[in-house]
Amino acid sequence: MTQETLKPAAVRSHRARLDAGPADVAALSGLVRQGVRFGNEQFDADGHLHDVVVKPWGEEYRAYADDFLDVWHLKLHAGHSTSVHAHARKVTYLLCLSGRGKTTGLTTEYSLEAGAVVRIGRGAFHGTRNDGPDDLELIEVETPRNKFDLMRLRDGYERAGMGYETPTQVEPNRLDHTVPFIPNSHLCAASPDGAYRFEVRAGMDIFYRRRPTDIFHIPLGIGDLIHNEIAILDAGRLQERPEVDRYYLSLSARSDQSTRSIA
Repeated sequence: MTQETLKPAAVRSHRARLDAGPADVAALSGLVRQGVRFGNEQFDADGHLHDVVVKPWGEEYRAYADDFLDVWHLKLHAGHSTSVHAHARKVTYLLCLSGRGKTTGLTTEYSLEAGAVVRIGRGAFHGTRNDGPDDLELIEVETPRNKFDLMRLRDGYERAGMGYETPTQVEPNRLDHTVPFIPNSHLCAASPDGAYRFEVRAGMDIFYRRRPTDIFHIPLGIGDLIHNEIAILDAGRLQERPEVDRYYLSLSARSDQSTRSIA
């Protein structure tokens, strides 16, 4: 499928959905026949995944993880793209923080701008490119957690058919800790540049204490893994009310760069 045959999504909305179709299944089957294999993350052994992972298109780091959910912050530099890849065993959500770009499947593409959310189903090939002059910053939310569940179909950096990167750089200013009431959790309290903060908050706290710096609230717990749907809340649209009896990973901007208002 060439780029010229891609069709923009018929309905452009705040949230989009990209699911696997026959072309995705055929492409996955072809890679498997070539001997390409999905990997499996060893939670207690793959400690390098808690450092900043250097990519040819930019960098990413793990903001939060527990036994079920994995949250990453991606930064794509201007003019760069990720590979066209698929995750056969996990559901992915891309949340756009800033910049401009497109997420492209085998037959459809969706525009990205601040506030956009794209749900990518199991086995759906997708790639993201930065179309703007500035960095494209995204949050990637995945369940179940497995960073090595990856098959690359095409890539501009000669990584097609290859597994996940291992080069990392230690960020000395990162604030990493566990969340005492969430078993086996890992939380990075702030982005390396200090522009974004991550914290675990109760739904009741989010409901009664709305903050102009809040961007997204990501629900925690095993239920989303079971149902393959994550009810991510846009903090600027709190008609989407949080469940007061559950916990959320809240993403907020540094106060001097926030431009959001609560509707």
